[in-house]
Order: sequence, then C-alpha cells, then structure tokens
Amino acid sequence: MEGALTARDKVGVQDFVLLDAYTSESAFLDNLRKRFSENLIYTYIGTLLVSVNPYQELGIYTVSQMELYQGVNFFELPPHVYAIANNAYRMMCSELNNHFILISGESGAGKTEASKKILQYFAVTCPMTEALQIARDRLLLSNPVLEAFGNARTLRNDNSSRFGKYMDIQFDYKLWDGSNQRPSLMKDFEQFCINYCNEKLQQLLIERTLKAEQAEYEMEGIEWEPIQYFNNKIICDLVEERHKGIISILDEECIRPGPATDLSFLEKLEEKVGKHAHFQTRKLAGPKGRKRIGWMEFQLSHYAGEVTYCTQGFLEKNNDLLYRHLKEVLCRSKNRILKDCFLVAELENRRRPPTVGTQFKNSLSSLLEILISKEPWYIRCIKPNERKEPNKFDDLLIRHQIKYLGLMEHLRVRRAGFAYRRKYEHFLQRYKSLCPDTWPHWRGPPAEGVERLIQYIGYTPEEYKLGRTKIFIRFPRTLFATEDAFEFSKHQLVARIQATYKACLERRVYVKKRQAAIRLEAHWRGALARKAARRRKWAVQTVRKFIKGFINRNQPLCPDNEEFIVFMRKNYILNLRYHVPKNVLDKSWLRPPGILENASDLLRKMCTRNLVRKYCCGITAERKALMQQKVVTSELFRGKKEGYAEVLSHPFANSRIDEGDINPKVLQLISNEKIQYGIPVIKYDRKGFKARQRQLLLTQKAAYVVELAKIKQKIEYSTLKGVSTSSLSDGILVIHVSPEDHKQKGDTILQCEHVFEAVTKLVMLLKRGNVVNVAQGSLQFCISPGKKGTIVFNTGPEELIYKDKNGQLTVVSVRTKSS
Repeated sequence: MEGALTARDKVGVQDFVLLDAYTSESAFLDNLRKRFSENLIYTYIGTLLVSVNPYQELGIYTVSQMELYQGVNFFELPPHVYAIANNAYRMMCSELNNHFILISGESGAGKTEASKKILQYFAVTCPMTEALQIARDRLLLSNPVLEAFGNARTLRNDNSSRFGKYMDIQFDYKLWDGSNQRPSLMKDFEQFCINYCNEKLQQLLIERTLKAEQAEYEMEGIEWEPIQYFNNKIICDLVEERHKGIISILDEECIRPGPATDLSFLEKLEEKVGKHAHFQTRKLAGPKGRKRIGWMEFQLSHYAGEVTYCTQGFLEKNNDLLYRHLKEVLCRSKNRILKDCFLVAELENRRRPPTVGTQFKNSLSSLLEILISKEPWYIRCIKPNERKEPNKFDDLLIRHQIKYLGLMEHLRVRRAGFAYRRKYEHFLQRYKSLCPDTWPHWRGPPAEGVERLIQYIGYTPEEYKLGRTKIFIRFPRTLFATEDAFEFSKHQLVARIQATYKACLERRVYVKKRQAAIRLEAHWRGALARKAARRRKWAVQTVRKFIKGFINRNQPLCPDNEEFIVFMRKNYILNLRYHVPKNVLDKSWLRPPGILENASDLLRKMCTRNLVRKYCCGITAERKALMQQKVVTSELFRGKKEGYAEVLSHPFANSRIDEGDINPKVLQLISNEKIQYGIPVIKYDRKGFKARQRQLLLTQKAAYVVELAKIKQKIEYSTLKGVSTSSLSDGILVIHVSPEDHKQKGDTILQCEHVFEAVTKLVMLLKRGNVVNVAQGSLQFCISPGKKGTIVFNTGPEELIYKDKNGQLTVVSVRTKSS
C-alpha cells in the first residue's frame, strides 16, 4: 500500500484513513472520484472495503488475480474484494474461529456481484476434493436459482435482489446456503424494516470497530483514548425496546380489541414516544417542521439522516399472516423445498402467530447473534449513477450513499486514534534505507531498529507511539513525508547500486583484460624476438649478397650479381614513377644506373610520346584554332616586338566588339559579308595626325574602318599591300594599300589595344605570307599618291603620340620590364 502513496495526487490514497482531512465529506468524495476515474473501484477504510460499481468489465477478476492475492498480507497489495476473502479465510484457518463478510449498499450497487466474486475466489483457491468440488458447484449454481425466484426489476436495478441473502460456508467440506426471501420492499412499512435493519448493522459495525481498536491498543500496550462518535443505540431502542418501542406499540394496536386504525397507531406513538429526541410528527413538530411532515406521517432521525414514514397500511402489513390451512397444504407438498419452508410444529401451536414486525425483529436478532459470534469483514457497495453508465460519477447520488452507509462515521472512529500502524519488521524492511544505522542490515531487534530509524528521520513524540509489535503513526502527512523520502532515497540507492554493480562488472572485465594483455604481451614479445632474430639473419645474408653483387655489377649477368641487378631494376622503376614528367615541356628525367641506360632511353621516348598523344587528344577544336592563331603570332612577332611573351599567356578573343555595338546601318551595308573580327581603334589623319574614334571590322573579303553609321574606308584584301608595326610596345598599326587602287587616298594609321591579336586576325584572313613588317625606329607610309610620310618610334617615361616640329608622327612608348 505504501508504494502507491507517491501517486496519491493523481489516483488518491488506497485507504481513506490516510486522508489528512478525514472529517471532510468533500475530501472523501474527491478521493473516491480520483480512484474511480482511473478504474480503481476499491478503497479501504482500515479493513472495510468500499466498492464502486464500474458498470463495465475491468479484467480484474481473473484466475491470475486470485492467485496474486492468495496468502498475501492484507495491506501488501492494492484494495480488492479478493483481499477481503483471502484474509478472512487465512485468519479463520490460523485463529480457528468463524468469520463473516457483510455486504451492504443500495439496489444496483453491486452487492450480488461482490458475493459472487467472493464465492468464486473460495471455489478456486481453497483446497479441493471431489466432495468439495460438488459442494462448490452447488453453491455457485444456487445464485441463478435464488435470483430467478427472488429478483425483480425496480426503478434502480433491472435485476434487483428483493431478499436479504445469508450464506453460511462451513470449511469442513460441507457447504450449505440458506436465504431469507421477503416480498418487494418498496413501501413505507418495508422501508421502516430495512432502515431498522441498517441501524442494527451500523451499531454492530461501530461497536465491533471500536472493540477491535481497543483490543489492539491493549494488546500493543498503548493507552486507550476515548473516541467521540454517534451511538445509534438510542434509535435501535426507539424501534425495538420491549413494551416501549415502535414495533411493540404497533403489535399492541394490531391485537387490541375494538377498532384500530393507522391514525390511532400514530396517536399512540405520539402518546408513548412523543418526547423522544429522534421522533417527530406534524403535531409535535414546530412551525417549520410541520410543512415537511404529513398528518399520517412520523419522522425518525436515523444515523444517516431524517426519514419520514407514512403510517397508512402499517397495521395491514404487520398483520399480513399466511392462513393456517394454506400452511397445512404446503406442509404436505411433495416438493421438498416448499415442505422444508414450513414446520409441522407451527401447525400444532394454537397460539396467535407473531406479527410481521415481531418476526422481522426476532429474525434480525438471530442474525446479529450469529454475526456477533464471528469475526467481521465489511464491504460497502456504492452505485456511481442512476443510469448504470460506465465512467460517470454522480456527486449528489454518491454523497447520499456515503451518508446513509455511515462511511464518514466509520472513518472518524477508525481515525480517532492513529492513521497508520504496521509491524516493526515490515516498517523497518521498507524504510531502513533512510537511516545509515539500519542500512543495509539491522542486526538487533526490529523494535530498536524502528526507534533508531524514526529518531534519525525526526519524528516528534506526538506523531507516533511504539507498541509491543507495531509502530502507530497518528498523522497521514507523517507517513507521506516518510514515503516521499523513501522514494527519493530509492532513486539515489538505485543509482548507487547501479554504479557499484557497474564498477564491479567493469573491474571484472578490467582484470580479465589485464590478464589477457599480460599473456598476449608475453607471447607477442617472444614472437617479436624470434622475428627480429630471423630478420637479422636475413639482413646479414642479404647484405653479403648485395656487396658481392655491387662488386660484380658491371659483369655479365651471373649468380653473383643477379639479385643486385634485379633489385637495381626494381628500385629504379619504383623511383621513376615519382619523377615522370607531367607535360611535354618538362624535360627532366631520373638518371639511370649504367646497366639500365638503354632501357631508360626507351622508357623516356615512350613517356614523351604518350604525353604528346595525351596533350593532342585533350585539345578541342576551339583551342586548336586559338593555338593556330598563336602560331601565326609567333611567326610574325617572336623576337621582333616587345610584349610578345605576355601575349602568349592570354588567349585571343573571337571579337572585341559585340554585334549589338555595331550600327544597324553598317550591318545592312555589309550584310552580304560575315564579320569575322571587330575591335575599337583610333585612326590618325594622314596629314594633321588628328585622332578619331573608329571601329575596325574584318570580313572574309575586306577590312572596314567605320565611324558610327558610316563606312569611312573599305580596304579590299586584294589591294592590301602590307601591314607595318613597330618593334616597341605601342599599339600602332599601319595598313598599306596598293597605289594602283585609285579608290584609296593613302595608307591607314590605326592604334588599338590588342595589336598582336588584330594583326594576326588580319594576316589569317589575307591568307598570304610576308605581309607584316616590324619596323625598327621609324617607318614610311603613303600620305597620298607620290607623297610619303614618316612615323618615328621612341621610348620614354610615359606613352605619347604627337606631331613633332618636323611634321612627323612621333610615338613614345614605355619599355616593358621583360625587354
């Protein structure tokens, strides 16, 4: 039970005695609701079991569940009807005395089902013989028969037991079942009898609970503290007292001569018990109470509250006797069951038979005498709602049942002393980990161990008492705090145990690994030593062979130098792979030994051939065209013009002018020719050398000098005489035309940024050789037919182009660093 306290906030406590607010009906109801919502239908009040009908199958009545509760201490497992049955049977066997289980509750609360579960538990778990098997089957099969005769459909239950059932099970292998069958108890007289019965049973419960508490206190040597509780003996006396009680007054009215009516019975009650504190009629009530009581009604203050009874029909019901001749017929019946229900001795007795009320009182008295002679166990059944719906909890209905079942009164009696008690052995076994002195083993008496434990925890004197065999804890909060501390320490303890266990396992593994490592090291050192010895021997032999081979290395191949030469070949080939040239321009090669010179030459030729092949295969058509252009450039300018080396590292462009940058009119004028190359240029006039921005466009047939939308000059390749540039780094380009071409006025002087590229493109379109002249110092050009001009090339700190005082065009360029 203690293990479930950690979840008390969610599922409540398993024993109402552990409620802090044990006098609060709301706290009682809230705990019941929490457990019901988690399908926990059973809760204890000490040893009394409260059962809430779930109206659904919960799977908690299996054979495995029965076996789980068999032979287990009462509070060791969660509350269950099997726990009640098991402990009643165990204590009967150990103490050799009789026990009874009293099941009560209103119609539809599950009393019949509870009794069936108890019978099934006994049938399954008790020692079995063939005779007992037959008796067990009869007992279980008796329920449907009794229900067929005595059950009825009521407003609250479709299969309500309309009789009080008393079953006596004798465990000497003879089982018999008796039952009192009564008519449907639906009217006031019957309700009066029922409530009278409930009062007597409540009186028995309280007295036996108090007696059990007092006996336990005396046995444990703890001082008994008087308990304040409502003693309903005063109500029982009001009903049953000889000559003065309500039943006696009712009998007198039934047998007195003269006219007797229900009203005269009520007046007799007012006369004889009118001054009783728990009796009230309309006549005796005050102004407020009269409104709630009718003229033919009286009110009793039961332990569960006030109940109003209508006297109409009381006399008739009390005189409801079976006629004598009908009894004679039934006594002679051939049906054994009917015959056994009526005794022949009753027919021989000529006295007036007792009334129904007196019979009921005598029957109840006999039942109580039987119950008083036995040890009690109680089950209180509660109906959660009127519609028999699962998972529905009707607070008002359940609050009403809590009251009339006397559960709060029973709890107050049970909690008046101590909320929790447990044997020293069990308490110490559970909580010993909370104290260093008691953990892990306590060697002394359990009582001393518990005393040491609670002193260490810090219990105050008013929180506990120590008995002879048990510890008594007064407040639930003390137990809760202890359980919470235990739960916390349990996690720490588990962590320590796990750490210790893991350390033990790791230590064991470590020792095994260490021993294995020592053995392995020993074997390994031996193997290494043997290997080293073999290696030294082999090394000596190898060194001898190589010395002899080195001495005879230049001799023809023979046994003395064979291994050395093979090694030299292998070593050279292996080293050569790290010194193979990466491209065709790399002329490096690993120097071979003398004996391998021929082989080295062959390998070098193969490698070069392979590099050339790989290089050629990797050249695209576009790159090939660019390279061809560079070849032409090299033929034209290598060693002749500054800046040539820098040009080689940069690829030529297909054109330096996008088609979108050319005026559409110009494109229209030369639409029959495809532009092969274009570049922005500066044109210098032949006479004044004035600079003008132009475009040089090269087609397959001619070169065009363009100004915006005009073609300023068209030079057909057939009339182009040659091209001149300087040997310096300037971008001057002179296109010479043939004097026979009368369309041309003279040679064209241009300057462009990419002079190598422009001249190369032009030469490749001309498809002629020897047309480029790289001039040193100066060059002549034709200003007009018969008239020549000169361009002078110099170097200086900055680039300049100007007309000097001699009328010549002077071009100054900055000498490059590589020149």
